[in-house]
Amino acid sequence: MDLVSGKKILVTGGAGFIGSNLCEKLLELDNQVVCLDNFSTGKKENVEPLIQDAGFTLIEGDIRDLGACHAAVVGVDFVLHQAALGSVPRSINDPVTTNEVNISGFLNMLVACKEAKVGRFIYAASSSTYGDSEKLPKVEENIGKPLSPYAITKYVNELYAEIFYKTYGLNTIGLRYFNVFGRKQDPDGGYAAVIPKFIKTLINHESPVVNGDGSYSRDFTYIDNVIQMNLLALSTTEEAALNQVYNTAYGERNTLNDLTNWLQKYLSEFDAEINNIEIIHGPERQGDIPHSLASIDKAKALLGYDPQFNFQAGLKETVKWFCGNR
Repeated sequence: MDLVSGKKILVTGGAGFIGSNLCEKLLELDNQVVCLDNFSTGKKENVEPLIQDAGFTLIEGDIRDLGACHAAVVGVDFVLHQAALGSVPRSINDPVTTNEVNISGFLNMLVACKEAKVGRFIYAASSSTYGDSEKLPKVEENIGKPLSPYAITKYVNELYAEIFYKTYGLNTIGLRYFNVFGRKQDPDGGYAAVIPKFIKTLINHESPVVNGDGSYSRDFTYIDNVIQMNLLALSTTEEAALNQVYNTAYGERNTLNDLTNWLQKYLSEFDAEINNIEIIHGPERQGDIPHSLASIDKAKALLGYDPQFNFQAGLKETVKWFCGNR
């Protein structure tokens, strides 16, 4: 694929898990990168190695502040909008803040991009948008009703992006992320994602708690596949590929029981005791969908997407990173 190079690109939420990986890759490709983050969930340590790079600019600011959004987009060619408050449980516990960040903040960024005449706005959408639709695999054009405040916010993002294209001509691409995992993902806190949380728990010789009987399944997606999708969305010159929403996944599903089995196998290569740790099952979690599996046909056809890491290969790399960074 023709990779984007020599551009000025803003990554909102650039100190977060996905955002910091994107910043790193864009700098490798000789772009100027502006990172906007308020460090509510992102971490300065994720971008500290980048600060010495002459092509990197760090702005501490909040997307809920329209002025900060305007300042961040000055001279920018493209925006990769990753800033959001993730987590279904967090949105159930605090729907107001989730709405402020994910909808009002998103709208601020769209307004800033429109006024600065930014060439393209690529944003993190979410598989939660499929809601109560039970059809598998998930196809972009068929969604159900949202099951959480978080899911509502991510669907509203798609609606706003479409309107900003139709009304103002701002080109957008939405990437519906499916359970992204990999290096730099935060294992700590009440809203940590399942993979880094389980890795840390097992490394500490503690029993991970699986919500439900472990039969729920997910299309776990390794970070490098997500980076590839963002780069394709940045670099595509096909008109038909713009102003679309794409599933961003591998296109296979694994159960939570599969996850714990593989984690114990790969982690036990570093610490044999981990193989003997008991897995505990707790109650199902409110707002969770039972099964998630993406069709990636649209991304393959319109963007040339070709994910390189299946679940097991990505998990091996992730375990290596966590065991090497203890």
